[in-house]
Amino acid sequence: MAERTIRIGCGFDAHRFSDDRKLVLGGVPIEHPRGLAGHSDADVVLHALCDALLGATAMGDIGQHFPADNHEFKDISSLILFERVAMIVRQDKWKFVNADITVICESPQIAPYAERMRQNIAAMFDAPLDAVSVKGTTTEKMGFTGREEGIAAMAVVLVSR
Repeated sequence: MAERTIRIGCGFDAHRFSDDRKLVLGGVPIEHPRGLAGHSDADVVLHALCDALLGATAMGDIGQHFPADNHEFKDISSLILFERVAMIVRQDKWKFVNADITVICESPQIAPYAERMRQNIAAMFDAPLDAVSVKGTTTEKMGFTGREEGIAAMAVVLVSR
């Protein structure tokens, strides 16, 4: 029997708010007066998750795979980027085990949208819903998220093969 390998990856992403964008987190449109600035749709949840997956599998980071100077990725949905990362991970024979994601912002509240984010992420790997956790926290008005200048997200994943 082959030896099983288990790896952990962590990812972090942050984007500043922009008045002329729609807010999308975890592939879910969020009711909010401002979106996030970025080359793609600036979905910090999926960007952090992509970096965690790529880190766990030692395959670089999101910027290496989808560089900001490539016009192919301009305003692209991060669900597409996440799908491509999931494919890269699967092609290298890695299996998604679970993910834990924390969204850091004063607003919007994450709880009303967390279930749909979890569904999007679990579906990409045909994983059970309880293999994905999405939650929100604030920084108690401290730092750039506390001043409501932007949103950040952290992700931790476990993969095996």
